[in-house]
Amino acid sequence: MTGYGKSEFNYGKKRVVVEIRTLNGKQLDITTRIPNGYREKELEIRSLLGNALNRGKVDLTINIEDTGSAASFTLNRPLVERYYSELRSMAGQLGLEQTGDLLPVVMRMPEVLVPSRDEVTEEEWELLKNTIQEVAGKVDIFRTEEGNILLDDLLKRNQKLLDFLEKVRPYEKKRIDILKSKIKKDLIEIISPENIDHNRFEQELIYYIEKLDITEEKVRLRKHCDFFRKTISEGEAQGKKLIFITQEMGREINTLGSKSNDASIQKLVVMMKDELEKMKEQLFNIL
Repeated sequence: MTGYGKSEFNYGKKRVVVEIRTLNGKQLDITTRIPNGYREKELEIRSLLGNALNRGKVDLTINIEDTGSAASFTLNRPLVERYYSELRSMAGQLGLEQTGDLLPVVMRMPEVLVPSRDEVTEEEWELLKNTIQEVAGKVDIFRTEEGNILLDDLLKRNQKLLDFLEKVRPYEKKRIDILKSKIKKDLIEIISPENIDHNRFEQELIYYIEKLDITEEKVRLRKHCDFFRKTISEGEAQGKKLIFITQEMGREINTLGSKSNDASIQKLVVMMKDELEKMKEQLFNIL
């Protein structure tokens, strides 16, 4: 899920600013923008981030601001002299008149200015590590706050599923009565009433109604909703487990819709599916 944190520390004549942004992701994907002086510590920095943030797209930026008079770049003098010599030589060979100073041109050439690289002391590295951990902690707090909002939303949608399921009840008996009348009417249109074997008719009717009974689906869906609520309240990383539970909930809702044979119940099933899809979308934002 999304998160943001920023902090800084001063060391010598420089100020180091650490910033972390995170986006949702199934795996841990770390992108770093680190100054040359800290490149040798990149693997350790990635390890720190992995232990602190677990998963998601993590974007780390470290900026160094010079607060003193020390130059942060050095001039590559041998390369400057070579560029200058080559340009003058080429101008002479091509018969071009040198109308201006070549030095400004040379200064724009690649690798003329080389970033100064000071060795990272143990003290500076400890400050950097502590700052990265501090910023990761801020990101975690940000994520937790967003997680509480998601928790509230998921629990409300889970309750909506139960509410929709309860609304199915009034239509069940009515559905069976309509079904009996329809089958009997269709049968009478084919066979005269006196030729109907009523015992056999009742047996076949009971068998057919049992095939369309949705009691088991309702019971299992209610249990899945209860299990979802219990699991999400356990306080550990339960994202994948919750996704599996919603998949089982979806199967029961689909079966309930296919067996209902009633427009009113199917309308409720559509609303349940809508809520369930929103729950699944939200679950991809949590661990």
